[in-house]
Amino acid sequence: MNKSAVVIPYSPRPVQAQIHPQLESHRFCVLVTHRQLGKTVCAVNHLLKKALQNPLPHARYFYIAPFLKQAKMIAWDYVKRYTAPLPDVTVNESELAVCLPNGARIWVCGADNPDALRGTYADGVVLDEYAQIKPDVFTEIIRPMLLSREGWAVFMGTPKGQNAFFELFNRAQKSALAEPAVWWTGVFRADESGVISPAELARLKDETPDTIFRQEYLCDFTASAENVLIPIDSVLSACSRSYSPAEVRFAPKIMGIDPARFGDDRSVIFCRQGLQAFAPLVFRRLDNMTLADRAARQINIFRPDGVFVDAGCGGGVIDRLRQLGFCVTEVPFGGASLYPEQYANKRAEMWGEMRDWLKAGGALPPLPELKADLCQVCYDYDAAGRMRLEPKEKLKERCGQSPDLADALALTFAAPVRPRNSGTKEFAGCEYDVI
Repeated sequence: MNKSAVVIPYSPRPVQAQIHPQLESHRFCVLVTHRQLGKTVCAVNHLLKKALQNPLPHARYFYIAPFLKQAKMIAWDYVKRYTAPLPDVTVNESELAVCLPNGARIWVCGADNPDALRGTYADGVVLDEYAQIKPDVFTEIIRPMLLSREGWAVFMGTPKGQNAFFELFNRAQKSALAEPAVWWTGVFRADESGVISPAELARLKDETPDTIFRQEYLCDFTASAENVLIPIDSVLSACSRSYSPAEVRFAPKIMGIDPARFGDDRSVIFCRQGLQAFAPLVFRRLDNMTLADRAARQINIFRPDGVFVDAGCGGGVIDRLRQLGFCVTEVPFGGASLYPEQYANKRAEMWGEMRDWLKAGGALPPLPELKADLCQVCYDYDAAGRMRLEPKEKLKERCGQSPDLADALALTFAAPVRPRNSGTKEFAGCEYDVI
């Protein structure tokens, strides 16, 4: 077959064009999308392209939805539409299968009869609306199908609470850190994808119950949870606000530094002046001496009235900054709160003050990583009725990484600060940088 003569009649949307390279370059992908993004069209065309390019004999690919009727309604028409212009394609309506000119086959199936897939192999599998598919369908049936050909899998869907899809997404985030060439996770919210116009999205928000809107269009796994400290709509509102330098001129300038040193966590420098938070500096695998030098340079630029550093991993940063002549305050996250009757420890206090700051009109840089960090922390109350946060170790185990950006911002609420440099040069903000 002359591969150059085969052209799939598909023009991806800009957001789909962002997704395809990730599906091409990773064996296991977890794709979380809002409604009407076009994930099924994206997945069907990914299946089709991989099937046409496969040089192995008798290649087999599967699109699987929770129910066969649903799979036929969602994907079968797309499979036929995009294969119709191709030469020598055979369509089997009874089996919901197509045979391509190179002999590869694509089946459209339902997970409601998974035993029908036992005993075969697969070069690639798409599992759509994974939140509605029983987890053992993949572990007991689909995963063994991928062994002989070292096949790939795409898990995709829209959140439906903290269920098996949520757990898979969290595990995939950790796997992506351990094996970045093998695993990939992507989250595409309606307010970021560009698929739904802002005016239409605003109408949807007005017409749709809050929990459903956050879940279906903002990809919020915690929408139905009652113990999330900072809901995503509060974060999105903050991301839509900004203040001019004149509006925050007389507010104190505060810097939070959350060192991570080596490992998977991120070292973060966050600057805030009053209600305006600026884009942070983010570093990976940076030793404390180098981070201290970066922080010193940023202190000279920002000229903060207060600098707070996490004492957990930041001892070297604190000592070095003091050696350089800077006044910094070390903050033990597990230390006592300034308001011991309200918060169980310093960490809960800082996050609680940050939550109140958002409600009062705080403005955030619109960074996906920051949004995710802020919205994943849960809370409860101890025996004395004081608020406490989910332990950081448990949070990292659940979500795959520590909320480092949010912790750095929370550090700017470690203690009250008075402005000293109201007459200094206006700060334009950091350039967002990941190293």
